[in-house]
Amino acid sequence: MRNFIKKILLPLTIILAVLTLGSCKKYLERSPLADIEETDPYQNFRNFQGFTEEMYNCIPMLSGNQYHSSWNLGEEEFWEAGETRVIAYAIDQGDYRAWESALYNIFKADGGDPSTTDRMTKGRLWQLSWYAIRKANVGIANLDKLVDATQEEKDLIAGQLYFFRGYFHFVLMEYWGGLPYIEQVLPTNEVLKLERLSYGATADKVAADLQKAADLLPVDWDATVAGSVTSGKNNQRINKIMALGFLGKNYLWAGSPLMNRETTGNSSYNTEYCKKAADVFAQALKLVESTKRYELAPFSQYREIFQTYNAGGRLPGLKESILLENLTEANVGRWRNNQVNDYRPNTINGSGIKVYPTANYARYYGMANGLPIAEPDKIDAESGYDPEYPWKNRDPRFYNDYVIDGEKVVVAGQAVGNNEFRQYASLYTGGLFRTADANKKVWTGYLLSKYVAKLSNEFDGYRENNIVLMSLMRLADVYLMYAEATAVGYGSPQSSAAGYSLTAVDAVNKIRSRAGVLGVATKFLGSTTDFLGELRRERAVELSFEGLRFTDLRRWLLLTQRPYTLKTAVEFDRALTNAQVYADPKNAKVRNLREVTLVERQLGDRHYWFPFRQKDVNMYKEFKQNPGW
Repeated sequence: MRNFIKKILLPLTIILAVLTLGSCKKYLERSPLADIEETDPYQNFRNFQGFTEEMYNCIPMLSGNQYHSSWNLGEEEFWEAGETRVIAYAIDQGDYRAWESALYNIFKADGGDPSTTDRMTKGRLWQLSWYAIRKANVGIANLDKLVDATQEEKDLIAGQLYFFRGYFHFVLMEYWGGLPYIEQVLPTNEVLKLERLSYGATADKVAADLQKAADLLPVDWDATVAGSVTSGKNNQRINKIMALGFLGKNYLWAGSPLMNRETTGNSSYNTEYCKKAADVFAQALKLVESTKRYELAPFSQYREIFQTYNAGGRLPGLKESILLENLTEANVGRWRNNQVNDYRPNTINGSGIKVYPTANYARYYGMANGLPIAEPDKIDAESGYDPEYPWKNRDPRFYNDYVIDGEKVVVAGQAVGNNEFRQYASLYTGGLFRTADANKKVWTGYLLSKYVAKLSNEFDGYRENNIVLMSLMRLADVYLMYAEATAVGYGSPQSSAAGYSLTAVDAVNKIRSRAGVLGVATKFLGSTTDFLGELRRERAVELSFEGLRFTDLRRWLLLTQRPYTLKTAVEFDRALTNAQVYADPKNAKVRNLREVTLVERQLGDRHYWFPFRQKDVNMYKEFKQNPGW
């Protein structure tokens, strides 16, 4: 995308500069843009695409928008106690108004220039979304001025504009609920009176725009005449599958319990919305499977969906990522300068604000045979779980995402010398990682390794040449959303959507089999309710730490319910010699394993939606605040 921007925006900037400076006579008496015709930005594909490019720069950034980034707001992470600068800590305290001001925050209301390519000065989700919506409306209002273009080029421009207008309304709705749907360029000299729509009514507006986008856009820009100019550099261009993916997501969200309650007062799923979602996802997946435009990565390359290291600047995602987060500064060290140290204790990685994965979340990663762990301190003969061997025969994704006690985490050398308790993760009760450095100790008993190599420290070069990016949508997520929408919309785990053979349970098993996990057990297939429990656990595991859990818990109306309010630590003693533990950490025996609560969120019904800024709801009476705020 960076090369595409250089090829379009830079020439356009030069053209504008030349036009502006073309007449020096009486320049002090003229507007700097007086020589530019109103139609210039829209008159041909090249110029109009340059105009449209800025909306790509408004795509949300999760993982790198500050020195430290906090984007996992469910029960999956524990930040060091009392660290008020991170939005996740504020969410734990029920202080949702912190979205306006918390320093390390993906929502931030003000600040920064949407056109900049500096991650540190960009605005956040709230500001960028409204900016992009206005820009999309300006573009749509001027589509008739695109006369020097082929029909293909006109469709490409219109498709992107309608996508972005729908998409940015949708990402705001996820957190604030129903909105005024802005479909025109709002005048700056009139009092606004656009009332908030219900969630369902807003979702219908989003759906209309995303459907228009899907109808206009190609599956692959490289296969178009216009896209051939930048062939090989179009991977992040908005396409038909992206539009269908977010159209299906929009319908599924509208059909979810929280959103249905906001729309109708009914706290169950809306089956009609779910059926629409299932059919749209089916259409998208049939295109994926017939064109191979996107593919599930093999498990041997699983880490490369999220992280690349020493890969010559190649971005993560492989062919599984459908839409990546904002790419600003992605390949110039934003992760190195951001959070590498945050995931490791000071004993091996120096300073930083510390964040560790919770023990309660680790439990979602059940056994390799596909069965869940019922209670962490009790033997389960059916699944094979044994609290004396808590890390044995687990879901392979657990070993990818978590560092467990006894795993080697750094090499001997400058950082750690030959101290075995620094070389090997000393995560047992009383271990060095669990006791050193006061508030920065490993509170939870686990380290995260989904985005940070297990064998790393700040002196061994790991901090250089690594790129970490979140997928705002990836193919595994689409299969799981299809499974949920189909089971609810069509009535059972064995159902499939219209014109598509894959059943809901088949879609879940497709993701599990990629990781080497057995499919959903028969005992969970007798009812949709039982199946949804396993599907929700599968989403927790497969999409862990990708910024999706908070919205999932909210839309399912589970955020305020135990055990989802709890963040816990695991405590245990080693039952083997240290050498035995280091030799085979996965099969190490422990004693006295138990979980202890670190924090319990005291959340009420109002915490399902973010509050609007008071100055916004005070603008006019038709713009209502969310309940309880």
